[in-house]
Amino acid sequence: MRAIVTGQIGMDKKPYLDAAARFAGQQGESLPLYHVGDLMYREAPDVRSGKILDLPISRLNSLRRAAFKDIISESKDAKNMIVNTHATFRWRHGLFAAFDYDQITAIRPDLFICIVDNIEVVHHRLHEEHDIDATLKDCMVWREEEILATELMSKAIPGSQFYILSRGRHQPTTRTLFRLICRPGMRKVYPSFPMSHVVDMPDVLAEIDKFRADLAQHFVTFDPGDVDEKLLLERALAAAKEGKDWLEVAPHAFGGAKTAQPIRVRIREVLDIAGDVDGQIYMRDFKLVDQADMIVSYIPELPGGVPGLSSGVERELHHAFEHTKEVFVVWKPKKTPSPFISETATRIFKSTEEALKYFEDNGYFSEKNLFGN
Repeated sequence: MRAIVTGQIGMDKKPYLDAAARFAGQQGESLPLYHVGDLMYREAPDVRSGKILDLPISRLNSLRRAAFKDIISESKDAKNMIVNTHATFRWRHGLFAAFDYDQITAIRPDLFICIVDNIEVVHHRLHEEHDIDATLKDCMVWREEEILATELMSKAIPGSQFYILSRGRHQPTTRTLFRLICRPGMRKVYPSFPMSHVVDMPDVLAEIDKFRADLAQHFVTFDPGDVDEKLLLERALAAAKEGKDWLEVAPHAFGGAKTAQPIRVRIREVLDIAGDVDGQIYMRDFKLVDQADMIVSYIPELPGGVPGLSSGVERELHHAFEHTKEVFVVWKPKKTPSPFISETATRIFKSTEEALKYFEDNGYFSEKNLFGN
């Protein structure tokens, strides 16, 4: 598959995509990778590193068109490929597009993938790499713009698919990216599970993490836990009550930070994006369900025999059912699930192992035939 991969500045996509291309090579697949930014700098040897966005828009557009012209020529026979670019820029010129439809069409893309990450990490990278003053709110707005513009690009290319993909909080999602591009017949799964109200339950979290890892072993998974700013917001609210001004956040394991020092986040800025955090979680998680073939939900048993069924999980299950997705539930509590679960589920399992055996026995681990032959 031929993929255009976007993401706001501060994503540090280049090493992530380089890792995906190396992984492809380890699987015996050729995955040519074109970094539009590098090609633009090659066209402009007079421009200092990190300063290309300060150029007049007319020259910036000319450099981008020259870079895309080379990509179109060099990649015409490539079965699988990645173009690393942006859909939008929000810089000193304001907001402007980072693509031309004629050249995007000429690339013949099958996939448009917008990479996202926790906003505090994006904000940190942005200020490490560029001389710019942007708030967390600015970064949240920019992310929404990048997602929307990438989706609109996809809608303009008949037959192409649009995906949102997290870069990964603790482990990079390079395998998922590889599978989207080079294993398009693999089933795509949205793993659903409670998050915020089990954060202080290590045994339950361990169960959930194993469930997530098991699914990721066999499917393309769009894991909502890979971007979780709700925890950041809850920590900021607690710190604000204690009269603190700053919050320390550990950098991601694959975050691209130049040091291992904790990221310092201004609490006031986190509180300013409270509505954005909730709104984007709501929007993004439903989009992740929509781009999956099926949803698999893990419902743990909480202390006292209470089912760990959050309102978010219930909404995701119902949304998947209404959009004709296959709905599978791993139900751990002894208490019988309500009709709102049993009547909308394709199948209910007592354990992750039982679910995986069912999937294996029924051919879910095999690639689907996408081409009818």
